[in-house]
Amino acid sequence: MTMSVADYMTQDLVTVRPTTRINDAVDLMKKNDIHRLPVLDSGRLVGLITEGIIQSALPSKATSLSVFEANYLLNKTTVADVMEKDVQTISPDAVLEDAIYAMRKYNIGVLPVVNGAELVGIITNNDIFDAFLNISGYGRGGTNVTVYVEKDELGFIAKLGETLASHKYNILTLMVTKRVHDQAIEIHVDSEDTVGVKNALTAAGFKV
Repeated sequence: MTMSVADYMTQDLVTVRPTTRINDAVDLMKKNDIHRLPVLDSGRLVGLITEGIIQSALPSKATSLSVFEANYLLNKTTVADVMEKDVQTISPDAVLEDAIYAMRKYNIGVLPVVNGAELVGIITNNDIFDAFLNISGYGRGGTNVTVYVEKDELGFIAKLGETLASHKYNILTLMVTKRVHDQAIEIHVDSEDTVGVKNALTAAGFKV
């Protein structure tokens, strides 16, 4: 089953307007324990403000100022003054791989999710990590075992499933990683009988 951006994006959004003061934006981030805020103008996405953008934009202006003057500057500076206007976005129907590729390509850690002209969510690198843990079955108990095969073999995964099923083991998740000389197939089985799972596969001729 293909996992889409919509499956893992955050839909409970906290947003700001271009006219929001930087101090207020920082307070919103602290209050909601988040690190970035989409900027909306009349419901339309016009920018993105993050902790990093604020930190890189303001110190150079405030370094030589007194505390009073620096606070005055922060109060007068608005989101529109420092926000990122060229925002990369993604569709909720896009697959997770598309989100990962975009984050890597543009060296960013967040993508607002836009359906047409409507902002419907936001997906971050932490959401991607959560998706990977969910897909891999991490924390669900059972047994993780890796089977190695040197080349693509028609019906190989079906044989794996049949072998495990014949010993009353059920596959919860399965991931295939292509390596230089072979492929690693990581299987998460719904049993704590690690030795039994490995013995069943080894006896059937699989390289575990």
